[in-house]
Amino acid sequence: MTDIFQLPLSTHVNRVIPKNAFDQFTDTKERKEFVDKIEKIRWLYKIASDTTNLPSGELVELQVVEISLRKKDEIPGLIKVIDRSIPYPIVFILNFGEELMFSLSKKHLHPTDEDKAVIDWTFKSPWIKQHEKPYRLTLKESLDYVFADFCRQLAGKSPDQPRVSIPFLIEREKKILELQASIRKLEATIAKTKQFNKKVELNMELQRRLREVAEMSNI
Repeated sequence: MTDIFQLPLSTHVNRVIPKNAFDQFTDTKERKEFVDKIEKIRWLYKIASDTTNLPSGELVELQVVEISLRKKDEIPGLIKVIDRSIPYPIVFILNFGEELMFSLSKKHLHPTDEDKAVIDWTFKSPWIKQHEKPYRLTLKESLDYVFADFCRQLAGKSPDQPRVSIPFLIEREKKILELQASIRKLEATIAKTKQFNKKVELNMELQRRLREVAEMSNI
C-alpha cells in the first residue's frame, strides 16, 4: 500500500509478521480466524525516540501495523489478541480492497504478567477510501503527543479544537455509547407504544437524549 502517513524513512520497518507468531496468545478458534480472515500482517513503522528524535515520556514506542484482510471485517477479537501480546501502543490499519480503517488503544501493562497488556479503551475510525487522508501521525512535541493526537483524531476532534486528555475522551466515548444504547431501546419502546400521551412523553425524552449525544460529541 502507499505510504499513507508519509513518515520519515527512519521510522520505516516494512516487515511481514507471521500469523502464527501469536499462536501462544490464541485458542484453536482464534488461530483458525487468523488464517481465514487475514491475508497478511505487516509491521510498517516504529515511532520512537531513536527513529524520530522526539522525547519519550509515558510512551516509549508507538508501532504501526497494517492488516490486509481476506474480507471486509473489523476483526475486533484478533486485534485484541495482537494488542495484548505487544506492550507498546499500536496503530492498526485494516486494509481491504480500496478501503481502510484505523484503530488505536489506550492500554497498560498487566499487573502480574509483563508479557501481556490490558486494553483500557479502543478508538477507531469508520471505513474510508484509500485516497482519503483524514488521519495523520503528527511527529512533533513528544511521543506522548503523537499518541494522544491520533486518539483525538479517531475520536473526531479536529486540531483546531482545544486539547483534551485521553482519560476525558475515554469517559466521553463511554457515555456516548451508553446514551446511544438507551436511545435504541427508547426508539423500540416508542414503536410499540399505542397511547398518544405516553408516546409524546417518550419522544420528548428521545429528543433530549439525542441533544445530549450531539452536545457531548462536540466537547
